[in-house]
Amino acid sequence: MRHCRLPAIVILIGLLTTPVYADAGSKAYKQGVRAEEKGNYDAAYNYFKQAHTLVPNNSKYFQAYTKARFAASAQHVHTGQLLLNTGALKDALVEFQRAADIDTSSFIAQQELRRTADMISRQERQRQGPKDDPPASKITDEIEPPLQLKPLSNAPISVYMTANADIVYKTIGKLAGFNVLVDPDYKPQKITIDLNNVTLRDALDMVRLESKTFWRPVLTNTIFVSADSAAKRKDLEQNVIKTFYLRNIENPTELQEAANVVRQMLDLTRVQLVQAQDALILRGTPDQMVLAERLLANFDKPKSEVVVDVTVMEVSKDKIRNLGTTLPTSFTVAAVPSNSVISSTTATASNSGNSGSSGNSGSSGSSSNSSGSNGSFTLNSIKHLNTGNFVFSVPSATFTFLASDSNTKILQNPELRVLNNEKATLRIGDRVPIATGSFQPGIVGGGAVSPLVSTQFQYLDVGVNIDITPHIHGNGEVTLKLALEISSVTGQSNIGGITQPIIGQRRIEHETRLTDGEVNLLGGILEDTETQSMSGYPWISKLPILKYLFAQDNKERQNNEIVFAITPHIVRSQDVTDDDTVTIEVGTGNLIELRRKSPAPKADHPAEPAKPQPAPAQPPASSAPAATLTVPPASPGEAKQ
Repeated sequence: MRHCRLPAIVILIGLLTTPVYADAGSKAYKQGVRAEEKGNYDAAYNYFKQAHTLVPNNSKYFQAYTKARFAASAQHVHTGQLLLNTGALKDALVEFQRAADIDTSSFIAQQELRRTADMISRQERQRQGPKDDPPASKITDEIEPPLQLKPLSNAPISVYMTANADIVYKTIGKLAGFNVLVDPDYKPQKITIDLNNVTLRDALDMVRLESKTFWRPVLTNTIFVSADSAAKRKDLEQNVIKTFYLRNIENPTELQEAANVVRQMLDLTRVQLVQAQDALILRGTPDQMVLAERLLANFDKPKSEVVVDVTVMEVSKDKIRNLGTTLPTSFTVAAVPSNSVISSTTATASNSGNSGSSGNSGSSGSSSNSSGSNGSFTLNSIKHLNTGNFVFSVPSATFTFLASDSNTKILQNPELRVLNNEKATLRIGDRVPIATGSFQPGIVGGGAVSPLVSTQFQYLDVGVNIDITPHIHGNGEVTLKLALEISSVTGQSNIGGITQPIIGQRRIEHETRLTDGEVNLLGGILEDTETQSMSGYPWISKLPILKYLFAQDNKERQNNEIVFAITPHIVRSQDVTDDDTVTIEVGTGNLIELRRKSPAPKADHPAEPAKPQPAPAQPPASSAPAATLTVPPASPGEAKQ
């Protein structure tokens, strides 16, 4: 007996505790609805989250929770953007962090959070002053990175000399502490160099420009100098290869577009597409690779996205008033033979039968009985007609006192998440077949004629049809190209023996530009129909009061209104940073090269100041340590030597 009580107690506890959790979820849900109506999306999010946690299998709670999560996150993002515009970076960072915590899938919150954090860190760096650049990332132990010139000294250089270009290169190499090799095919020309307190790279660039040569590092402390020509550059210029993996490519067309960008902008001829991995393999100079990485980073950005909240509101009102009397306007008269007429007709037929042969008496009797039983008139019975043989049928009169008032509301609130410049389509309703082609009769197997021999059918979407193509701008605005339609089957029409539906539609096509979160009413489509009719006896129906006794007044008014409300919410904006808008010097029209920053002088390797001379020709212009060399113009004889 005790063993039987234990399962019963467990079941009873389960039955008692289940309503408790259901009531707790329902209570939280109702509180969330009230908070949402007041516009307190944070509280609504917390309540809906509590209801969903208590009853996770309830689809209504889950839908309300996800909707409130999106609304609360969007509200914090909007507040953070307003604070960001006023310069309150830390307060904006708190709002963006709160939005990202509420909805971890909100790309716009993560983008704004990252951008604000970068702005704060940039301000901190500006306050603390410049620091050394972080070390470059290692590639592999087996492959060396591209060669870079590393001179012994980065002190400013002052050179005043007139000599052949190779001598000038070697002189600068002696001052900075690196070796210079010259191409045997190069015939140096005499140049005049007058450089005062310039960096090593600037000095080399000035010599290269004036002597029409180019140089490349062959070792970390050695450069190779040659004539600047297309053939020499192809033979001697340093080349590197790199693979770029693009993360936001959606189709082969975009990958091809990325390849065309680096080809046309950087004059790269060796570009290989790897469509299976959305990758580009490039080969070119180190400067071209740096610029290619920059261009592809700007190109390979996620597309902007927007959630378009569409609200379709249709209000239909129908008022009918029917007041008055329906009187008979016609009557019928029917002739009915009486018993005297039938009996006299029978007697006449019997006398005629007796005057004939006895052989026909049986048939005459049967005929008379047949005539009498049918109750039909003969020519002999017309003279016996009187007023009792006619029946008048008059319809009854009906008094109607009726008024009806119907009010119908239809509300649809779909949400569409769309990529930038992509078309989104929503269809809610039915697909109605429409016959197309030629309607030609034909004979089917049973011999019947069918008009469907050369007829094709296509299906039309009837209901709520929405087509939206957004274009998201960088300033938080969205241009929407809209096509909104509400259609329904209003009747039938017979065409060529085929019953075709008559479709009524209300359609709006336009293009508008809205800010994030702005609600736009697309203007109601209003249809107001009023019908009034009077039926009754002529002239009397015109009298003010008697018309309701001798006529019927029908009045009907239909009012249909449709309102479209469009609200865009940007969930992923265009990710443009300050580094993406920096202007970069890339060389000349025929040569792609970067202007690199010269390294700062190292404290542990200061340049030794020049030793004092007994009678210096010119005192140093600056007290800063610098390598200075002054060579007077050489005579023609010395130049030959």
